[in-house]
Amino acid sequence: MINWGILGFGRMGSAFANAVEETSNSKLISIASKSGKTFKNFKNETYDDLIQNKNIDAIYISTLNNTHIELIQKVLKEEKKILCEKPVSISVVDLSKIKKLILEKKIQFYEAIAYYSHPQTLELLNLLNHDEIGEIQSVESNFGFKAKFNPSSRLFNKSLGGGAIYDLGCYPLSFLMLLTKNPEKIVIKSKTLNYSKSKVDDDATAILDYDNKFEGKIHVSFKKDLNNVCKINGTKGFIKINEPWLPGKNSTIEVSSNKHFYIKSINSKLSIYANQIEKVSQSFMDKNAKLNLFNIEKSLINMKLTSNWLND
Repeated sequence: MINWGILGFGRMGSAFANAVEETSNSKLISIASKSGKTFKNFKNETYDDLIQNKNIDAIYISTLNNTHIELIQKVLKEEKKILCEKPVSISVVDLSKIKKLILEKKIQFYEAIAYYSHPQTLELLNLLNHDEIGEIQSVESNFGFKAKFNPSSRLFNKSLGGGAIYDLGCYPLSFLMLLTKNPEKIVIKSKTLNYSKSKVDDDATAILDYDNKFEGKIHVSFKKDLNNVCKINGTKGFIKINEPWLPGKNSTIEVSSNKHFYIKSINSKLSIYANQIEKVSQSFMDKNAKLNLFNIEKSLINMKLTSNWLND
């Protein structure tokens, strides 16, 4: 059993607390929220008290993007395991330093890219590994929704790590990484960025290349509702994932292989966040468990691509 503490109790902190109750190997011990939010009968501790709590094995960090690095450093001093909301950092330099520290201390660390360990993603990998659509030729991936502009909200506030690329870009980027043996060979060939009145990006596209093997077209947006699907085109057909980022307990994958079309149904006993918590806790209890989780090496690759997409 892994005893968890939660730093930050906004939407994701609350979702995590409720999801823990679905799991069989995780227990919530304490929460800390500067907003004063509470959860059931849990006392709202200070950040420092929670981090130093000897009864806590692992900490979930769900605070604002610009606060993650400082909190990770504090948690590492107490040598506790970490699951951090995305993006881990808004700076490649800071994340590189954190990676070095994590590896030096041999602390288990994951970024909360929840769909990675979901049964739907594992089934997708299984189909690809069994050559269902042949060699990958191109990938289309997007994530976007229409957000009401508010310069003080975290989505549109640059100092809080706002912007569509920081908030959503990790999803299509991580999806391309999922399909490669060496994600460090992914490069951005071209890109377009649109900026809001608060000077953060609110719509962005990019074309990426993986080692001259296949091309990826990605799109994120706060300006409009995108279809939020992923499609992998191969030499023998295609696979379409209709709910790539937040699949439910029952989801489907569309497959066309050698002109034969079928729909693959995937069932999960746990909700997406509960599944992530259970898999992360399993890894924390057994370092040798082979689970599809987003470790610090993947986080840094994703962050480098994010930075290249965002900056000139």
